[in-house]
Amino acid sequence: MKKTTIATLVALLVLGFIALSAWYMSTHYIAVLDPKGMIGQKERDLIVTSSILMLIVVIPVFVFTLLFAWRYRANNTKAKHTPDWEHNYIAEYCWWGVPLIIIIVLALLTWRSSHELNPFKPLVSDKKPISIQVIALEWKWLFLYPEQGIATVNFIQFPENTPLNFEITSDAPMNSFWIPALGGQIYAMPAMRSKLHLIANKKGVFRGSSSNISGEGFAGMVFTAKSISQEDFDSWVNDVHSSSPPLTMDLYKELAKPSSYDPPHYYVLEESDLFEKVMMKYMHPPQ
Repeated sequence: MKKTTIATLVALLVLGFIALSAWYMSTHYIAVLDPKGMIGQKERDLIVTSSILMLIVVIPVFVFTLLFAWRYRANNTKAKHTPDWEHNYIAEYCWWGVPLIIIIVLALLTWRSSHELNPFKPLVSDKKPISIQVIALEWKWLFLYPEQGIATVNFIQFPENTPLNFEITSDAPMNSFWIPALGGQIYAMPAMRSKLHLIANKKGVFRGSSSNISGEGFAGMVFTAKSISQEDFDSWVNDVHSSSPPLTMDLYKELAKPSSYDPPHYYVLEESDLFEKVMMKYMHPPQ
């Protein structure tokens, strides 16, 4: 096969891969790259910045790998062979200095973002936060609104531009709570109280899921997160109070039984300390 034919095929493959990637990203919604909340936007910017910095090293490595393989192939008699050549200070400065600078910049970004995006750090806002307690079950999510006195299964609703203070635990195997459009995931484990602070910058419906495999029903452990106006949220809370059954301990025990792909359910929260009871269940030996 001729040299020009090989080079053309390689170029076409590279261009085809780039075109296919661009087409996929333009026709599919990727929540992590198109976030709808302040935390998600900062995390997206961090991912993009870190990727670009690393590509400064990665791209030249691949380019030079192909270039050297082509330049010093066995049948190329014109390539200069210098087995005794040991040092080139310019080259040494490049392949040691550039990665070192990138590592320093990445370290500074990591240190700053680790403090700025600490999931336990409350968000500063002129609006009062909404507290939502999350209990991971097999294989569904139970959400408690202690201040509003309601509970939901596989559905949460909240006002836009309002901080959300999540407290997260589990009454099942270890899981991971995640709303990709709003921010990163955090683990849910029995006897552990995790925290996560998010905010939605606009109205919308977002997909929530588990990002930690937890058994055969894992694929069906999804929920809907909806951002609405404050007036619609207040109206929804009143509707749940007037048309939903009470969430008693007996009903909770039924909910805790394994099932997946559960549709949304709404309840009036009778046990105001249900979240604490679930946590203490794993902290005391049975009497």
